[in-house]
Amino acid sequence: MSGKAAGGMDWPGLLRVGIGPARLGGLGLTPAQFWALTPAELALMLGIEPGKGGAMTRGRLAELVARYPDAPAK
Repeated sequence: MSGKAAGGMDWPGLLRVGIGPARLGGLGLTPAQFWALTPAELALMLGIEPGKGGAMTRGRLAELVARYPDAPAK
């Protein structure tokens, strides 16, 4: 089970980062604080820039493939 709903949201992952302790990379929010956030506030807290999204684009994938090519099989 991937944890993603039909809309593509990874709710288990979002909950882990939102409610998880700061020492483990989470935001350390209480459940009430997490659920009171707007999507824009959560994106800001996670460091996602407006309009840049978090999804991988084909262009970004091509850039990474060019920068880090697979080693030939031995």
